[in-house]
Amino acid sequence: MNPKVLLTGRPGCGKTTLIKRVVDHLVLPAGGFYTEEIRQGGDRVGFKIVTLEGEEAVLAHVDFNTTQRVGKYGLDLRVLESIGAEAICAAVRARRIVVIDEIGPMEIRSPVFCDVVNHALDSPDVSGILGTISARSFPFTSAIKKRHDITLIELRPNNREQLILELSGKFTT
Repeated sequence: MNPKVLLTGRPGCGKTTLIKRVVDHLVLPAGGFYTEEIRQGGDRVGFKIVTLEGEEAVLAHVDFNTTQRVGKYGLDLRVLESIGAEAICAAVRARRIVVIDEIGPMEIRSPVFCDVVNHALDSPDVSGILGTISARSFPFTSAIKKRHDITLIELRPNNREQLILELSGKFTT
């Protein structure tokens, strides 16, 4: 069975950094996306989605005047659906390792994204799933964490370095 590994942990603990480092060590092809903070003058002002193919767009920003909001950020769910969800679908179709960073409070606002994540998790064709998931409880994320086929790993400062090689090794065959 192909590995399905989700990292969880406190905000800022290095989940995205670890995902990017593991992807750099992968032998098998991967597709999907990760998120990056947008900083301005030392302050976090938003988040962008970056696909493993290099496409990027702003998902959330303090200056977005939208009805969909999480905290101080306005969300552009169309970006998540057209770039993030599509990158996941393309990775599933290509039978690659699917990278999903992240399944969190912003992303789960999109029913399209939630459907795509479930499809990827249920697909027997992917080479594996490597992602991050919110440590906070939401109905959607809690259901994923309870799946029998998911390995959930809490990222902490004392296990971060060992996980790079450990996770890279899970996705080699």
